Amino acid sequence: MEIGIDSFVVNSPEPGTGVVASGVDRIAHLLDEIALADRTGLDVFGLGEHHRSEFLDSAPAVILAAAAARTKRIRLSSAVTVLSAADPVRVFQEFATLDLISNGRAEIVAGRGSFIESFPLFGLKLEDYDDLFAEKLDLLLELRENTHVHWQGKHRAALTGQGVYPRPAQARMPIWLGVGGTPQSFARAGALGLPLMVAIIGGEPHRFRPLIDLYREAGKRAGVAPEKLKVGVHALGYVAETDQKAADDFFPGYAAEFTKIGKERGWPPVTRGQFNALLGPTGALMVGDAKTVAAKVLRMSEALGGIERVSFQMSVSALPHAEMMTAVELLGTKVAPLIRAGA
Repeated sequence: MEIGIDSFVVNSPEPGTGVVASGVDRIAHLLDEIALADRTGLDVFGLGEHHRSEFLDSAPAVILAAAAARTKRIRLSSAVTVLSAADPVRVFQEFATLDLISNGRAEIVAGRGSFIESFPLFGLKLEDYDDLFAEKLDLLLELRENTHVHWQGKHRAALTGQGVYPRPAQARMPIWLGVGGTPQSFARAGALGLPLMVAIIGGEPHRFRPLIDLYREAGKRAGVAPEKLKVGVHALGYVAETDQKAADDFFPGYAAEFTKIGKERGWPPVTRGQFNALLGPTGALMVGDAKTVAAKVLRMSEALGGIERVSFQMSVSALPHAEMMTAVELLGTKVAPLIRAGA
């Protein structure tokens, strides 16, 4: 199983101190974290894409290119590219360039995103949400297969054989489909034969098993080879020396961020009781010491019928840089070996 980290480059006030790092410092800290993830043997580092004040990840390919210059082996991915609000040609060009810089380590996780700010920002209609994504995914996949593309859709000017450059170092740059909980999205990924990245940020992971089975069945019906139907999970997680320290470190920032989002979406404030329930053996939060986290990942993989990748989202808690560096090191040197030994 591949083990990685996803970051939304959250730059909210640190719990307890209220300190907000400058943009320069936050990006520098992030690059330090990616470099450490590479040195400790983690497999992948992904960056999200948001267009909100508390996140500094609106241009993930730029940051990943900077990370490519400081790393040697770790794969560099989006998490996710909000394809509905992007031009697939530019997305492909940016990640193909990243692939050249990194000598073949770039990946795209394409998704619709969970926020809507990008739609008015780029002059798009929210009611076209799914139609935009389906059409742009079709074009992105066509761009991966062909240098000269003949393609026509409703939301973008047609391509009539123009060349799209540069071409990536990899013969076939990986494109994953990032999904939440919509059955149609799981079925679409399977029918297209795309690897699946499932965001599981609450509840109990085993409840996603029917959707993952739907993905695998859709792929089988489409004649996709089973080995191409890979499943990854994007999970909220954090590692510290003890379970108690991990929970106490992670909860304040986690509660602040999800309570803030909840006000926008009509959710109640996050409580410590709810948080503690998600720390249980079948809960979605991968928070604890190395043994606890490794055991939860292996249990989740078994419940989901086997997964090929898990990426830990730790930045949502706005923890100080020193604690994040410790967590990255523990994930790479303690958690990853336990998962790989037990997988």
